[in-house]
Amino acid sequence: MVLDSTSSMIQPDYDRKAELIAFDETKTGVKGLVDAGITEVPRIFLIPASNENIKSSDPPLLLPRPTLPTIDLNGINEDPIRRKEVIEKVKDALESWGFFQIVNHGIPDSMLEDVKKGVIGFHEQDSEVKKEWYIRDLLSQKRKVVYNSNFDLYAAPVTSWRDTCECMMAPNPPQPEELPLPCREIWPEYSSCVLKLGGCLLELISEALGLHPTHLLEMGCAEGLLVLGHYYPSCPQPELVIGSPNHTDNSFITVLLQDHVGGLQVFYQNQWTDVPHIPGALVVNAGDLLQLITNDKFVSSQHRVLANKMAPRVSVASFFSTNMIPTSKVFEPIKELLSKENPAKYRGTTVNEYVAHYAKKGLDGTSALLHFKI
Repeated sequence: MVLDSTSSMIQPDYDRKAELIAFDETKTGVKGLVDAGITEVPRIFLIPASNENIKSSDPPLLLPRPTLPTIDLNGINEDPIRRKEVIEKVKDALESWGFFQIVNHGIPDSMLEDVKKGVIGFHEQDSEVKKEWYIRDLLSQKRKVVYNSNFDLYAAPVTSWRDTCECMMAPNPPQPEELPLPCREIWPEYSSCVLKLGGCLLELISEALGLHPTHLLEMGCAEGLLVLGHYYPSCPQPELVIGSPNHTDNSFITVLLQDHVGGLQVFYQNQWTDVPHIPGALVVNAGDLLQLITNDKFVSSQHRVLANKMAPRVSVASFFSTNMIPTSKVFEPIKELLSKENPAKYRGTTVNEYVAHYAKKGLDGTSALLHFKI
């Protein structure tokens, strides 16, 4: 459902910028609004009917929704035949969906639960304590941990119903005292496991491209790891807002841990398909940078998160990207994948340049990759 632009809820003298500033200056995010007992969502969150790129709901479809692939990683390092089967499944999933779920990935269920508890602990702690971590710009302040609501608050056409705590965990992880207390012990442990898993996934993806297993690792695709703890508070009017609008990720790959609440959807075959919660599973998706270096062989798919009224949603997104690392390394389509029939579709770019464009554009429902097309 979207609001008509003539709705009485949208006033002609509406000063969006002023309301964004007022919301930002509270330093309590969306959760602060919910804690204050609001029964109607503020106008900065309402999705205007004129915005076709961002919608919170769609008309029901007669066709059955397809099922996102789930890939079992058990035995891939011991059985060559099993590994080959998994590589084919990874290839198929990244060529079509850009997404898949993984089980038997080696990270204990207990650790996954502790990570989610840490994120909940951060976002549900006393607001005065949480405010100490609130900052708008991670790069300019040289801070390793940032908490805010909407990284693109002043750029995006619609404000997301979501708060985030993020931390650069590789290559230069923070000292324990630099991490918020609820996440202090578990984030370094979890990040270490995710880095190992990411290396494994990038080897599988390299082989799926017909390259040497270490090709993407040697390119530097696993040098940086940014971990984001998202918190989507329960919403009094979920049909009027969006938890996270249609977007693609500014990473090589993303490894996502989501809770049981649901709401994550991927756009596939011209329809939105739910990414179901599977206990113990992790969601893996290609980011824009993987699509760029594979010259569109693997797709960075649009995905979104719906708001809900029932319970807060928690997710932990681990982005493999070097966007916080000062490097002049240029990424471009891999030469081994190009030919006269398949020339490069993108110009080379540094990750810093790409991420700067992504942030300036904001989550507006369009792909940042269009800016780098040849």
